Amino acid sequence: MLLRAGTGTSRLSLVQTDLVCERLRQANPDLKIERKIISSNQGDQNKLNSFLRKNGIVKKEILNAVQDGRIDFAVLSMRNVTILEDDLNLVIAALPERGSPADVLVSNGDLGLRELEPGSIVGTSSLIRICQLKRVRPDLRPEPIRGSLEARIRKTDSGAFDAVILAEAGLARLGITGRIAERLLLEDFIPAPGQGIIATVARKDNQGTLDLLRRLDHFPTRTEAEAEQELARMLKKECRVPVGAIASVGGDRIQLTARILSADGKESLRVTGSGSIRDPMGLATKVAGELVARGAKGLEGGWRDLYVG
Repeated sequence: MLLRAGTGTSRLSLVQTDLVCERLRQANPDLKIERKIISSNQGDQNKLNSFLRKNGIVKKEILNAVQDGRIDFAVLSMRNVTILEDDLNLVIAALPERGSPADVLVSNGDLGLRELEPGSIVGTSSLIRICQLKRVRPDLRPEPIRGSLEARIRKTDSGAFDAVILAEAGLARLGITGRIAERLLLEDFIPAPGQGIIATVARKDNQGTLDLLRRLDHFPTRTEAEAEQELARMLKKECRVPVGAIASVGGDRIQLTARILSADGKESLRVTGSGSIRDPMGLATKVAGELVARGAKGLEGGWRDLYVG
């Protein structure tokens, strides 16, 4: 049997795809897998692209290729995937065991966050990282930064930035954790939902591919992902405020912590709840409801100005 695996052009995308393909081959020695690298195609304007643009998923071309049957499955970072709508005929087929969900700091001189000089420029384009940085170090200057992980590190090495905030899991998969100056405390930096998780996406009607991929599914990781993604989905209905969320499975229980902040980082709402691993959606509903009850809507004003601007 031949499977076609789709991925993006970055080295991290390629490495993550190779990790999934190797696990598939280990479970199915006779399986042949063809890796297809898919680049941006801004000219495609079909229904799937419209939905993906609306929901901010940057990997729309890869998911288009799954939808169109050009590839059998896609390998993506879970933080780039929202809950997929039924009419797209796509499903998150498997979530292998999660890597570290933590944020880390890479800096000139290997300085930790609290060692950076006031006014230092810290690169990040993540809104949840920006407001948490403002909360912990309001004297630093967060600035947008684009490109691959390696490109962001090079910009720091060149002096364009004094430091950059990145996902630890990505650096680990690239084998460059030696560049980490500090693992940022989860108490200060709750990551984006799904951080550290690799997702495989396939068509609902591609049963043969689904059967193979589901052997890679890691139940605790899927449970954590479902809680975090459902929380983000529910809050999006109530207010346009970035959210950090981290779930953790232990035994037959799951704990979920979420935080939202004002755009300047001065106001923060943080809620932690726990529940049965059999009902991550219920736990997400509980935590999201408590955030709303405690005034989540009231933090929307500053963010609305940023979105409009």
